[in-house]
Amino acid sequence: MSADAGSERDVPRFVARCLSDFGGVDILFANAGISGKIGPLDVQTVPIWNEVLRVNLLGPFLAAREVAPHMLERRSGSIICTASVAGLAANAGPIPYSASKAGVVSLVQTLANEFYGSGVRVNAICPGLIETGITKPLFDDARARGKEDKIGQLNPLARPGRPEEIAALALFLASDESSYVNGQAIAADGGLSSTVPFTPRHRWF
Repeated sequence: MSADAGSERDVPRFVARCLSDFGGVDILFANAGISGKIGPLDVQTVPIWNEVLRVNLLGPFLAAREVAPHMLERRSGSIICTASVAGLAANAGPIPYSASKAGVVSLVQTLANEFYGSGVRVNAICPGLIETGITKPLFDDARARGKEDKIGQLNPLARPGRPEEIAALALFLASDESSYVNGQAIAADGGLSSTVPFTPRHRWF
């Protein structure tokens, strides 16, 4: 079944299908997202802004709103939202994208407290530079110019991340192994968000 993650019509139908097919919802991973238009403020338009917010921020809200009653009734559940390092600090993504991801971080923190005492946990993953459909043009361009080794050089691991590394963090947050992790925005970015901009001067190997 396909659905529009930012549609107030589609999301309830999708959740209802999950309930009917599987008998409940234990885990929600709100991972859908779009980047919007890359460029300065004067090239951003209201339609672009609205579409990015619709998918990236309204989408997780709609999904959480639909699954929350079922999780609260069971007094357990894990809601995981994909935010971004762009939602933690500037210069990591386009303007509307960054604002939408900052909103996801706030949504996660707010919902964790909204569900106080219920046993339902809400957390966000904040990926750094990962090779996905959204970032494919950047990776393709770097490879075409012979600059692939420069991708991810601003973080201490000096490399981009892999989708499976984000999946592993999502699996942790979905599992009982993370039973005391709640209301957090966890960066998986190779250490990028731990630093201020700098030029690497040395290596230890």
